[in-house]
Amino acid sequence: MSNSIYPWQESSWQQLQALRPRMPHAILFHGAAGIGKSDFIEAFAQGLLCEAVLPDGHACGQCASCGWFSQHNHPDYRRVRPESMEDEIAEEEGDGEKKSAKTKTPSKEIKIEQIRNLADFMNISTHRQGLRVVVLYPAEALNMPASNALLKTLEEPPPGTVFLVASNSLDRVLPTILSRCRKFALPMPSHAEALAWLKAQGVADAYSWLREQGGAPLAAMAHAENGSREELETLLQLLAHPSIEGALKVADKLQKVPLNQPVSWLQRWLYDVFSYKLAGNIRYYPRYQKELAGLADKIHVSRLLAAIKGANERRATADHPLSPKLFLEDMLLEYTNCCA
Repeated sequence: MSNSIYPWQESSWQQLQALRPRMPHAILFHGAAGIGKSDFIEAFAQGLLCEAVLPDGHACGQCASCGWFSQHNHPDYRRVRPESMEDEIAEEEGDGEKKSAKTKTPSKEIKIEQIRNLADFMNISTHRQGLRVVVLYPAEALNMPASNALLKTLEEPPPGTVFLVASNSLDRVLPTILSRCRKFALPMPSHAEALAWLKAQGVADAYSWLREQGGAPLAAMAHAENGSREELETLLQLLAHPSIEGALKVADKLQKVPLNQPVSWLQRWLYDVFSYKLAGNIRYYPRYQKELAGLADKIHVSRLLAAIKGANERRATADHPLSPKLFLEDMLLEYTNCCA
């Protein structure tokens, strides 16, 4: 989405325009994953660089600057994100040549070299006597050396340079980086608004996908398009009716799925069990109310809290498992024991 924002972002866009007369050197946009933060900040970046910006702050889409921006070669704009995200975008845009030439797994971190590469960019004058804009996301992907390098830049920001940073999880960003950015919250859309948008995009079974992704519409659409429903249902059936034999079979079936997905599905399931136990509410999997209620009644709260803690710890290591199958087996057997 090049020059536009999503319907649920309109009020945030208007609030953001109030910052333009006295532009902060760094803004950190934060909110849940899957609500369109990266599209929002790239639309804002294009508006900052536009030479004939519209009264509402959107880029005109017609000037030379907008032309360069849409072709991803604006001389006063840099985008910093993990190598793995660059590959995903290239694949979406049909440019698989760069990806196929690589033999090693693309990094999911933002590395110090990427921050250092900004030095030359920030030390030369801008091409059109306007701003210089750096977009960086997600901030939690910065490894420690990269975080420290960025911090130095934010402490002594070059004149005429604006950093637009996005984060899905503020508690995973260095407090010193947070303190040097103007924080700007991007809210989750209402359920009705997100559901209407998904239906307008032609997403089948939009209600279930939206609930299962915690109300995040872009995450719901991505999962619907990736066709991961069968894998999700396989896991949910096991979680609803846990058994050692079932855990081993499901681990075998899911080992080709990116591990962060089944871990997230388990985290949401455990959240629903806990939420039902405490308040009778189900957020993610209302289709499984009967099974969730049975488990909530059966599992002691201390065991449930231990299972939630274990799932959270697994989420932190899901991107670097020694063996996907063993990782899944361990995770699902631990869950099965919790339910015994």
